[in-house]
Amino acid sequence: MFTGIVEELGEITAVEELADASRFRVRGPVVTEGAKHGDSIAVNGVCLTVVDFGDGEFTADVMAETLSRSSLGALAAGSRVNLERPMALGGRLGGHLVQGHVDGTGTIVERKPAEHWEIVKVSLPAELTRYVVEKGSITVDGISLTVVDAGPDYFTISLIPTTLALTTLGFKQPGDPVNLEVDVLAKYVERLLGANRTETTP
Repeated sequence: MFTGIVEELGEITAVEELADASRFRVRGPVVTEGAKHGDSIAVNGVCLTVVDFGDGEFTADVMAETLSRSSLGALAAGSRVNLERPMALGGRLGGHLVQGHVDGTGTIVERKPAEHWEIVKVSLPAELTRYVVEKGSITVDGISLTVVDAGPDYFTISLIPTTLALTTLGFKQPGDPVNLEVDVLAKYVERLLGANRTETTP
């Protein structure tokens, strides 16, 4: 389980194409400190398993399903990525509960700079619209953010200088893809309410 608070802006140093997967080598001195085989690290919001590590880098295998359902398939050597280790039990939940399971991808639609922040508009797949609400939480490329405005096929987020400086959202431009994970609590509530309606229907 993650919190959506990015620890480090890392870099893809190599991508090896396999038969039905890709193997990423990622530079991230902070997140690899104390790492061991089998650990989880979120890369742009996708939970990956550490296969090997050393010299401030780690490798992870990315299956075809993950490549097709997330924006990781567009990464190449030199791509910058958001990195986060799982939250330690008893640690502070700085963002919100993030699983590292991407629900879909969106696209940066536009950016509107202001004096002290920037408003970014992101397209939203139709099947995710019902989970996104104004002032609710959403994960964009692994970053826990608050929804400013929720439209029928988009949402907007307001980015502070720290987020702009320390994450991929500081330099992504209109047309660039982003990974989206909606608040898992919304999905549980939907499922429970649906089950309740089924049970009470005569």
